[in-house]
Amino acid sequence: MLDINFIRKNPDEVKNGLAKKNYASSLIDHFLEFDEKWRKLTKESEDLKARQKKMSQERLIEEAKNVKAGIQALEDELKKIEAERGKILHLLPNLPLPETPVGKNEKDNVIIREEGEKPEFSAKDGFEPKDYLEISKNLDLIDIERASKVSGSRFGYLKNQAAILEFALIKFAFDVLIKNGFVPIIPPVMIKEEMMKGMGYVDIKEDKEERYFLEKDDLYFVGTAEQAIGPMHSGEIFKSDELPKRYAAFSTCFRREAGSYGKDTKGILRVHQFDKVEMFSFVRPEDSKNEHKLFLDIEESLMKALKLPYRIVQLCSGDLSRPSAATYDIEAWMPGQNNGKGQYRETHSCSNTTDFQSRRLNVKYRKSSGETEFIHTINGTAFAVGRMLIAIIENYQQKDGSVLVPEVLRDYLGFDKIYK
Repeated sequence: MLDINFIRKNPDEVKNGLAKKNYASSLIDHFLEFDEKWRKLTKESEDLKARQKKMSQERLIEEAKNVKAGIQALEDELKKIEAERGKILHLLPNLPLPETPVGKNEKDNVIIREEGEKPEFSAKDGFEPKDYLEISKNLDLIDIERASKVSGSRFGYLKNQAAILEFALIKFAFDVLIKNGFVPIIPPVMIKEEMMKGMGYVDIKEDKEERYFLEKDDLYFVGTAEQAIGPMHSGEIFKSDELPKRYAAFSTCFRREAGSYGKDTKGILRVHQFDKVEMFSFVRPEDSKNEHKLFLDIEESLMKALKLPYRIVQLCSGDLSRPSAATYDIEAWMPGQNNGKGQYRETHSCSNTTDFQSRRLNVKYRKSSGETEFIHTINGTAFAVGRMLIAIIENYQQKDGSVLVPEVLRDYLGFDKIYK
């Protein structure tokens, strides 16, 4: 949620930020219109209450009754105006930070750099890269046919070494994150509607279509552990020396993938259910950019440890999520994609959401002066397990159909190769 006082003082700057995110500037005009009415009615109500108090002291009982009726009418109108103002306020996305490139959609995202060596395959030697589905079927690692029978499309069974490899990735991620001061947690995967709203993910129709909602229980399934971690400290005030407060969370995540029908419908690249290790941090506002960089550095260190080629992409303003002010993605090179020609696919994302979520959830910290201020929040992927399995299987595939295990994971597994 944006700061109301900032909107009042800087309407043109807010309109400019909305335009960068493809939102109509008229939203601010409507908000300010309702805000002006709200301020006017609030003053009138306060004036009448003061008058009523004075009349009560002077025992002007009948006139005080009339004033009371006037106060009630004003407050009824005030509630309506406040509700309309609140609706618009919750429709407003976070504003992009100055360093975020301006663009309309993902086509305008900026490739920062590429890292790592792509594996070489020689067609002359009869070794053309296969995609992970073909490899996994041959090695009995992923079963999407039976998952489809049991659960429908966009599900899969991880089997044999693939299942064990998932746990190795999770343990490796936690080992790295704990060394960086992250508190390991396993959060609930269902959260209250008010908490999902607080995180800023169900304000518009398109966002709601991505979520699984249990109407009778008023609970949402999380699409990422971020959505369960942020509300942990709702209504709380951190001490300054408690910050940054970092969490590493493992959870199963659920997304409807609305609007993506026809895209990657087979396999485990784009699914309704997946496992993920997520990073989340509560930080002082002045530290959030450095914390965001730390998250990206950690993501890169994980990819380098696995010796997977990747590239870093800075998302443009029009491709940012509603809560995000700045986002970087890491895309892993997957040689079996695009009919064996290879393709970069997103495996990681990290975002600075500034105070957008903390304002909604009322999470603050106490400064040395004794004053309180809304905190900033950072989120990022450590491992989205399914996509990491794809990247490993395709990059480490061998001519004989086997798959080598990244060296850094071998101590967690007890084997260094997957084969029939």
